[in-house]
Amino acid sequence: MTLILTSPSFSHNDMIPAQYTCDGQDISPALSWTGIPDHTKSLVLIVDDPDAPDPAAPKVTWVHWVLYNIPPHVNGLPENVAAKELPAGALQGINDWKRTGYGGPCPPIGIHRYFHKLYALDAVLSDLKRPTKLEVEKAMQGHIIMQTELIGRYQRNHHKKLNK
Repeated sequence: MTLILTSPSFSHNDMIPAQYTCDGQDISPALSWTGIPDHTKSLVLIVDDPDAPDPAAPKVTWVHWVLYNIPPHVNGLPENVAAKELPAGALQGINDWKRTGYGGPCPPIGIHRYFHKLYALDAVLSDLKRPTKLEVEKAMQGHIIMQTELIGRYQRNHHKKLNK
């Protein structure tokens, strides 16, 4: 069985619609997954951008969303999921805006790639109290059964059309 992560909003390596970015409503896209391995105790979802700030000269991986301890019976997240709508037991880490929750693509230049990474773990992580992505990744070490990713791309339109 293969772990597969999909979205009805965009296909793998396709452009992410503006409504899920800082140019639109900045809401999280719906995500769904199949193929959760047997013996999975929890899932982790990390969304990040390795192309920041400029894909021609990337310097940092910008973290957009960190969710952990998603129960293994859950098979997706709805569009624009609010903290109070997260599955029971799921916890959020902080993104690079220093807040919990989803922060959509907002690249300053060029086409960036947004990696939606789903991990199946053989453990439930302890409450890490608003951890960073690195803290969650450290806690996951030795517990990853399987992982998958869905990549979306986005480029802002910085050129406004002038009316004549």
